[in-house]
Amino acid sequence: MPKKIGATKKISTQIVPVVGMTELVKVELLSTMKKLGVVRSESYNKLGSISHWSLNWKKAYPEVRSFRTPESLGLPSKLMEWTVSDVAKAITAQQAACTEAVVKKIYKRFPNKDNQKKRKEYATQLKTLAFLENSLLHRLVRKEFQRGHSWVKSQIVYQQGGYTCRQLYRNTYQLELAGLNRGKRNKIVVRSNRKIKGQIRLIHNQTLQRFEVHFLVDHGTVEIPSERRSVGVDKGYTEAFYDSEGQAHGKGLGKVATKKSDRICAKNRNRGKLWALHRKLEKIDPAKSARILENNLTRKTENRRYRQNQTELAAIIGAASKSLFDGEALKVFAEDLTQPIRNKRQSKTVSRRLNSWMKGKMRDSLQKWADWTGSIVTEVQPSYTSQIDSRNGTLLGKRTGDNFTGFDGVVLQADHNAAKNILDRGTDKDITRYMSRAEVQAVLLRRTARFLEGLGLDLLDAVAIGILDSKHSRSQAFKQLLNGI
Repeated sequence: MPKKIGATKKISTQIVPVVGMTELVKVELLSTMKKLGVVRSESYNKLGSISHWSLNWKKAYPEVRSFRTPESLGLPSKLMEWTVSDVAKAITAQQAACTEAVVKKIYKRFPNKDNQKKRKEYATQLKTLAFLENSLLHRLVRKEFQRGHSWVKSQIVYQQGGYTCRQLYRNTYQLELAGLNRGKRNKIVVRSNRKIKGQIRLIHNQTLQRFEVHFLVDHGTVEIPSERRSVGVDKGYTEAFYDSEGQAHGKGLGKVATKKSDRICAKNRNRGKLWALHRKLEKIDPAKSARILENNLTRKTENRRYRQNQTELAAIIGAASKSLFDGEALKVFAEDLTQPIRNKRQSKTVSRRLNSWMKGKMRDSLQKWADWTGSIVTEVQPSYTSQIDSRNGTLLGKRTGDNFTGFDGVVLQADHNAAKNILDRGTDKDITRYMSRAEVQAVLLRRTARFLEGLGLDLLDAVAIGILDSKHSRSQAFKQLLNGI
């Protein structure tokens, strides 16, 4: 039995619909949401500035109450306090995302082990307002941190003391929510397969025109082992994931995404013709123009289909992540695909289809199942992982579709080969996560040159006989290696 070093909770968000409420309750809830929308907006304006960097969310309410009291809006103090705390937590998360982006830029600006002390010092300064005294950090934060604003007027946050929950029938519960008047609670009926507890969020879903309750569900704990098996994961379009052990997960993702993209494209082309006809008939035949606008150019049906498509894609990705971990605690190395792909020419069709590639959903799904299994997900620098021969770690070879052909003519499965390279990249001391593409290329060219030297060849010979892509010959690193630098 492997040694255990701790435990982690398995938590997910559940959304349940509200299936019953009176008209008076509905009016009061919408009125409360509108008033709390004012609180949310003003809280973002006050707390979303640099001057409130690293603010403790527990101290946010007194800051907001200094200029906006609950009595001025006719709100109970607790409802306003819970909303302000929710805003403060969202701003804290936004600041954490900004800090991560700035740290990436610091690693790119100060690479190698020589600058490790400087990077650590800068990261420490980012935790407080001390970074304002550093002109470089101040500039980077100003560039990355977008001051938050909110126009949300459709939700109410309740803590445990703000409501009671009791079961009416099987899978039917009644919630009594704190209202605007002391001692009077608003009753709503929800359809849920478990009793609701903890913090909840009542949301008026304007797309579906219904009220929903969002809450966290604790599915128990999982023990974390001290040793985990390492696996490299290649994120793909045809299938969601391909691991370094040769297993594909989430097959059929590409077909579903392509079908969705092509359907939307064809639909929008026809809608474009209808819009042109509608505009043409506005003066000639206003009645027919109005009928076209009302019956053929609304978004209700298309929005429903789009949500169904997104749900289908998310289900495939979720099943792929579950299949990858299979209940085992792993150490997963995956590509960091958060940066957009620039300067790459591709057809409009390919670009359109890649726009439906749910990279962010893949990342979130991997992290969710990692948390649920006690696993660790480590992201690596993705440059050239699909163009390296995993057998020797060089750039000798060529990828064509699902095949990677090595310099010796051996054909490998391209995604399996890439997954192996990602696994190796996870423990590579020379290539760090935040290195630039050019720096990664220079490291790989040096390794390729050493390998060729053992074969009695050099980089120019490799380009001449076609086992090294000629695009590398235009890089600065290639020219330096030829000159013996």
